[in-house]
Amino acid sequence: MFKTLRNAFKVKEVRMKLIYTFMMLVVIRIGSQLPIPGVNTEFFKEFFAQQNNDAMGFFNAMTGSSFSNMSVFALSISPYITSSIIMQLLTIAIPKLEEMQKDGEDGRKKIAEYTRYVTVGLALIESVAMAIGFGGQGLLREFNALSIIIAVVTMTAGSALLMWIGERITEKGVGNGISIVLMVNIISSFPSDVSTLYNRFMSGKSVAVAAIAAIIIIAVILAIIVFVIVLQDGERRIPVQYSKKMQGRKMVGGQATNIPLKVNTAGVIPVIFASSLMSFPVVISQFFGDKIDYSSIGGHILTGLNSSSWFKPDRPAYSIGLILYVALIIVFAYFYTSITFNPLEVANNMKKSGGFIPGIRPGKPTSDYLNSILNYIVFIGACSLTIVCVIPIMVSGLFNVSRLSFGGTSLIIIVSVVLETIKAIESQMLVRYYKGFLND
Repeated sequence: MFKTLRNAFKVKEVRMKLIYTFMMLVVIRIGSQLPIPGVNTEFFKEFFAQQNNDAMGFFNAMTGSSFSNMSVFALSISPYITSSIIMQLLTIAIPKLEEMQKDGEDGRKKIAEYTRYVTVGLALIESVAMAIGFGGQGLLREFNALSIIIAVVTMTAGSALLMWIGERITEKGVGNGISIVLMVNIISSFPSDVSTLYNRFMSGKSVAVAAIAAIIIIAVILAIIVFVIVLQDGERRIPVQYSKKMQGRKMVGGQATNIPLKVNTAGVIPVIFASSLMSFPVVISQFFGDKIDYSSIGGHILTGLNSSSWFKPDRPAYSIGLILYVALIIVFAYFYTSITFNPLEVANNMKKSGGFIPGIRPGKPTSDYLNSILNYIVFIGACSLTIVCVIPIMVSGLFNVSRLSFGGTSLIIIVSVVLETIKAIESQMLVRYYKGFLND
């Protein structure tokens, strides 16, 4: 990775793109410190200190602490991520959108335009809910119509600006801009996480105990990172052979290739879906403040849905919510894979091109074979995702540590974005070398 970056800075074109990306990220971090006019910036800091709500804490990590600071980028790019997922699902459900996606570049541009509209709509809804729901509890210094409008407009505009910056990074910088913005937001919380670990496991301990604790923490984090890298790059390659045929006076075809089926086909989407679905009731309950009776049946259910209640030695019953969490991850892994990879369509395309899997007849037998292989590796990928996500939750519960930004979901995002960005840099350098060869 470092060798790739060193070589990239030697190429002027790639170096300028890297500098452009870095400057855009600087703008984002500056904007993350600018408070919204009329907002009590200490409200959410005190709110987080009074309770341990993992749903809100994870959202704060995704925004790079912009949410707890109530900056102009408080919503960050979460509305864009949500709208992208919605549009991807609608593309499968609505034939008109599916036709647009298959129309090439023009169709994809149209879908991207719809995604922007949905993003602004979601940002508007979230900002209104936040301004009204928390405004009366102390978020707004003066809870009136003008303060609500200013807060809503500022948060919506901030989210739209971040979306624009992400698209500019994709166009003029390096890698996927939205993913890079998300990764930088998560990484920005690392210093506070290091401080949390130090205060919990090393502060006040002897040098030997603190050193052992530091070694164990670093070893666990590195082990999870290596596991995530293996998970992201792992794939099952299905061999495909193409039959030979006469084309004019030449014999063409006959080459061998493969279909790469990634172990983690759905990426981090199942975890985001599962976490969002379980945290939705918990987040909504925060709008009602102290009006909810947590000693009632509904209150116990809400506590069980909150991952901060899992693995608590004094409250083991609430860990039952973990079973639902794991089940949702597996279900969404199969669901998302089913809408992004169609074995029947792949089998039909192979049949039309004269391709076949050795030992498997073309057509439906090939589709059934691909489906069986896919079901097997999706289950392995879902279980691996579960392991990565549950380990930080388990450590948090057993050792009474507040949730860290480099939890399972965050690590998967960071590792995947880093690998994707490095591949993007390598591909741009490769294109540059090809251009130089052609010019010679």
